[in-house]
Amino acid sequence: MSFLVRRVGVPLVALMVVKAAVLRWTGRWGATAEELAATLPGDELVSHPDLTTTRAVTVHARAVDVWPWIAQLGQDRGGFYSYDGLENLIGCDIHSADRIVSAWQGIEAGGQVRLAPEVAMTIAVAEPGMTLVLRGGTQMGTFSAPFDSTWAFVLREEPDGTTRLLSRERYEYLHWWAALVVGPLSVISFVMSRKMLRGIAERAERTAPRPHGSVRAPVSTESG
Repeated sequence: MSFLVRRVGVPLVALMVVKAAVLRWTGRWGATAEELAATLPGDELVSHPDLTTTRAVTVHARAVDVWPWIAQLGQDRGGFYSYDGLENLIGCDIHSADRIVSAWQGIEAGGQVRLAPEVAMTIAVAEPGMTLVLRGGTQMGTFSAPFDSTWAFVLREEPDGTTRLLSRERYEYLHWWAALVVGPLSVISFVMSRKMLRGIAERAERTAPRPHGSVRAPVSTESG
């Protein structure tokens, strides 16, 4: 028995500790203690989450100049400003935009944001200039979605004119095996979300009006 504990039990415990540490770091990247503890819009939709992640970035632009990039998120819209090549390897067909397209700005609760051609989340909350909350689970083959989830984007404008962009994911497991899916998914989400948050920040900062000689983001009239 002691042999089995040493050969199986100890490595398993070590793996669990490492996994917990990784999830703890990736699940709070860029967020302050206050932001981690804050109640954000959409939290009530998944009121008893088994896993919550909160990630954040400071954008050197006003919230009104950050929002248009969030409003056009979606596989068949402005993309996700992340690693398009990696996403397209699994057939997502995503092409992240570098300009604001007016036809993609009209979003409202009840609509959908596609993650891939056959995968979409429902818009649960849409408050222009402030909040976008998506909700849904991903069905796996003939199985129903193993979890309920929300993905929130919240803008908090600071007194100095910068904006904190928060991204929060909440997962409630609906099947015992959901953790086996969400754990690895959360690590992948960290890699893609960090790139996405930085991508939104870079675009907003590049195109936002400047104090002297305003230059706004080019707005396309394309239908998308």
